[in-house]
Amino acid sequence: MNEPSPAAQHRLTEDPNIGRVLLTEQQLAERIQELGAQITEEYQDRRPLMVCVLRGAYAFTTDLAFAIDLPVEIDFIAVSSYGSSTRTSGVVRLVKDLDVDLTGRDVILVEDIVDTGLTLRYLRRSLEVRGPASLEVCTLLAREAADLEGLGVKYVGFTIPGDFVVGYGLDVGEKYRNLRYLAVYEPDEVSTP
Repeated sequence: MNEPSPAAQHRLTEDPNIGRVLLTEQQLAERIQELGAQITEEYQDRRPLMVCVLRGAYAFTTDLAFAIDLPVEIDFIAVSSYGSSTRTSGVVRLVKDLDVDLTGRDVILVEDIVDTGLTLRYLRRSLEVRGPASLEVCTLLAREAADLEGLGVKYVGFTIPGDFVVGYGLDVGEKYRNLRYLAVYEPDEVSTP
């Protein structure tokens, strides 16, 4: 794996919009290994199809797939409810649909973060009507206020407060996805992302 150059890493960590580190690279790696072991145990004799919700969940999905000791398949779906803002528009739209038929498949929907549940409700409805044998949700992050039981979220990496976070795939205005950790986004009043 290529490490970012010291100059590039310095530019990222010195960005005034990046606040305190919420989860380190080490904390992320350890928890993802635990989730992978749990999924491996619970999906013995099955071949799960991981559905990665683009773009935010790409890093998590990749590392989670490496942590699962079973043959897995991965497909991608993309929806949008934020645009380039830090607040949801309240409307979810499908940007990229799956390429694989879900009929009879054991599907694990992999999300970056469960916040209001708007996107997750939309995705669950969309996938359930396609006839999977099972459908579970695995999210890297969940807000403390999220109704995880009501949303049917089985696997949760971390529960976090209401701060807007960036890094490890999560962005604001397509920036900061390449941070190797999760940090609180604290926009400078003068500059914009």
